[in-house]
Amino acid sequence: MQSLAKFIFFKCLGWRIVGNSDFSKNRVKKAILIAAPHTSWHDFYIGILIRAVVQFKSNFIAKKELFVFPLGWFLRTVGGSPINRQANENKVDAIAKLFDDKEEFRIALAPEGTRQKVETFRSGFYYIAKKAQVPIIMFTLDYENKQTKVSEPFYPSENIEDDFKYIYDFFKDVKGKIVEFS
Repeated sequence: MQSLAKFIFFKCLGWRIVGNSDFSKNRVKKAILIAAPHTSWHDFYIGILIRAVVQFKSNFIAKKELFVFPLGWFLRTVGGSPINRQANENKVDAIAKLFDDKEEFRIALAPEGTRQKVETFRSGFYYIAKKAQVPIIMFTLDYENKQTKVSEPFYPSENIEDDFKYIYDFFKDVKGKIVEFS
């Protein structure tokens, strides 16, 4: 599977990976993975390919309405879990608890929370990482340069303003598939 993913990602699509791409030496068993900018449905299969190329298992959540047959079967097969976005439950606590129950768990989230243009990231991923005491690993989805840049694991500090400045700097000047939404 990795060979096929590499062929498609590198040869057919012409993408490359820069930064922290050797996950064998830096094995993080639990983490929040954030990928941005999230501007198109194409981001999903690019993310699946990246995951296969670097051999880094991860899960993701999506609105429960997507989890109907046959799409629901496929989403669960590739690591998806449905989430009820309307419920009055604390999603940060519910997702952070998932880390307690598993020896190895990495969850990929889109920090914008949508595929539309946003001025600021939502903060849920940050608070999940803090509550679960896991690092954040950042991935770019840079369609202009056909590359994904991967950060080293980053542990949130007690200074949210400095942490978000660091996060925004990582994604600065990255162009998504739909540039107007980047």
